[in-house]
Amino acid sequence: MQSITVQSVLSPKPHILPTIATCTLSLAGLLLYFFPQTETQSPRHGGESVAEVLRAHGVKFVFTLVGGHISPILVACEKLGIRIVDTRHEATAVFAADAVARLSGTVGVAAVTAGPGLTNTVTAVKNAQMAESPLLLLGGAAATLLQGRGALQDIDQMSLFKPLCKFCASVRSVKDIAITVRKALAIAQSGTPGPVFIEFPIDTLYPFHLVSKEFGVKNPPKGIMGKVVTWYLHNHLKNLFAGAWETRDVSPLPVHIPQATDNQVQKCIELVSRAKKPVILLGSQATLPPTPTDDIRAALESLGIPCFLGGMSRGMLGRNSPLHIRQNRSDALKEADLVLLAGTVCDFRLSYGRVLNRRSRIIAVNRDKTQLLKNSDMFWKPTVAIQGDAGSFLLRLSKGLKGHTCPEDWPQSLKAGDVTKEKANRRKADEKTDRHLNPLSVLHRVDELMADDSIIVADGGDFVGSAAYIMRPRGPLRWLDPGAFGTLGVGGGFALGAKLCRPESELICFVPLSQTPVIALVGNDACWSQIAREQVPILGSNVACGLAFTDYHIVADGYGGKGTLIGREDEDKLDGIIKEAQKETRQGRATLLNVLIGKTNFREGSISV
Repeated sequence: MQSITVQSVLSPKPHILPTIATCTLSLAGLLLYFFPQTETQSPRHGGESVAEVLRAHGVKFVFTLVGGHISPILVACEKLGIRIVDTRHEATAVFAADAVARLSGTVGVAAVTAGPGLTNTVTAVKNAQMAESPLLLLGGAAATLLQGRGALQDIDQMSLFKPLCKFCASVRSVKDIAITVRKALAIAQSGTPGPVFIEFPIDTLYPFHLVSKEFGVKNPPKGIMGKVVTWYLHNHLKNLFAGAWETRDVSPLPVHIPQATDNQVQKCIELVSRAKKPVILLGSQATLPPTPTDDIRAALESLGIPCFLGGMSRGMLGRNSPLHIRQNRSDALKEADLVLLAGTVCDFRLSYGRVLNRRSRIIAVNRDKTQLLKNSDMFWKPTVAIQGDAGSFLLRLSKGLKGHTCPEDWPQSLKAGDVTKEKANRRKADEKTDRHLNPLSVLHRVDELMADDSIIVADGGDFVGSAAYIMRPRGPLRWLDPGAFGTLGVGGGFALGAKLCRPESELICFVPLSQTPVIALVGNDACWSQIAREQVPILGSNVACGLAFTDYHIVADGYGGKGTLIGREDEDKLDGIIKEAQKETRQGRATLLNVLIGKTNFREGSISV
């Protein structure tokens, strides 16, 4: 904490010494401002108020990279039983909080220090925004009177996070902490979920006696000006702590979740009842609270409509559901006479809506109006557009169509095409690559051996892109990928958050990770293959795409895990190696499988931009 000097207070700053002429406070407000009631002897601090609200909201974890600006928050949380999980980078802390938000149905929380601590989180916060994850970022800040004066790590943090967050606030007095945190948590979960940000100037978090010591005037000038400065600083300090420890409500505020109207649901019931070839495209939004995923699964099975699952909805129908169609999506959409976009967006993943048949009836349900109508002015038009919760809508649709089911020959024909395509993919997995192991074969083996409670964390390019076609999550909320932002580097944080939420589950992560008992699977082809696939044939150069066959397994050993190098000579032992890795993780040790893989044409033509 920095001391206030006379020179800094007297420098030109129009808000430092407000005059009564410009003050719009009431008489009572003026009296409170000039004669604030403050408990100067209390040892309490603002971090306690933060912790009390978080505990009341069921927060179990706070992820952090420690810094002096935020130490009171961390210490207070630990005393109240909230687990503090430290990381080695601020972005990892936010990624971990993101994973907790997705898997737990609560708000994920990360706390980082001021300045560079916060700037290091920008990519992770943007990823959470685009993935629609409810996340609370707590950040330190320079003291209230030192902001804009060149204090350590002082930048305009609010302007940085306003484009990324649904709500941003800077706490200006200790008594405002509780209501600000409660409001932020409610906003994070309401409407379309997303990140929120609160900055805490350091003098709002530490006890009065410490802040008072730092606010002491050093060598005040003689005369009236010295007295004015001394009075102002003392008065500012007392206002900072005025009413700080009065009893306040810390319980959750109401969360607003938009819902379809009865008329909208009824219109959709009529459209679906007349459809001969309906298709459902399920997105991550369908997994959001308040609707349990098991209820959504039951609704989908009752409807009997073939489903394509994306994002967090992967695994919604289990491993081998006759309704889950994994292949030939474009062909199915061309034939479909009705398409239900349940939380799915017509962005690059659906070719901006161009894959939809213009003759199809289209029902779109999304909490976010912008996402609901994305590109509808160009390539597609919704028959019914509903700004509402997709999960709740599916339950109401299923209830309204009770007794009605999709014609059986339609999902059967799509499933037959699915089987044919997957057999072809399996034949590709049996092909020998020029060198090393066939990545498709490795993925098939892992898929067959992974436990039913496994959580898959997908972080990477080409290898993970292939995994999306082959790996089959056994249930809902068992697949984690970055989302629409396509961020590389989420794996460590996601795996950390996921393992804390589901400590009993086997966790397969497509990146290396230390200390957390997971299986990290590295598809090591010594190349950025997802980029090289286009760059080389189009531009004739492999520049910046070529890498080295790095010894990631040795790195894992160095960080306390167990690393294993797997090459073609180990192909016959692969099952045994995977089972040994599973055993190690059950015993609490992280393992990394550094799998040397060759090149295939499996995803030839897939886009990377």
